[in-house]
Amino acid sequence: MLIRWLLAAIHLLAFGFALASILRRTRGLRRCTSTEALPAIFGADNGWGGSALVLIVTGAMRAFGGFEKGADYYLHEPLFHVKMGVLVLILLLEIAPMRALLRWRLAVRRGDVPDLTGAPTYARIGAWQTVLLVVMVFAATGMARGIGLDTGGA
Repeated sequence: MLIRWLLAAIHLLAFGFALASILRRTRGLRRCTSTEALPAIFGADNGWGGSALVLIVTGAMRAFGGFEKGADYYLHEPLFHVKMGVLVLILLLEIAPMRALLRWRLAVRRGDVPDLTGAPTYARIGAWQTVLLVVMVFAATGMARGIGLDTGGA
């Protein structure tokens, strides 16, 4: 029982950290005009990546690791499919910013000035990821309450 509680708490906290990190990274990218902004952007990006990893690991443990209702429940819950679809969208949207930030990190490490012209585009992607993360929270809370399941009642 204790492990279930801890996994649920860690999973929920990771949503909070993910939201804060993506908002911070998006804000930094919006204002990014020079390399002086990059350390804060890189820090926020690290938080976003770390919290995303915690979300995925704890979510998989809860859904398929025998710590919660079990795979059968989740696979028959429509909102679980919404949540997983949104996760896939977030991860697909992350490809471009992730690649750019990796290039920027390498350039800074080499002492070069990275091409920051894509920053506004990556900020817009971050804004969409923020919206999708909120959709995930709504799907998760609905799923936790059995919304979408046919309980046979009226």
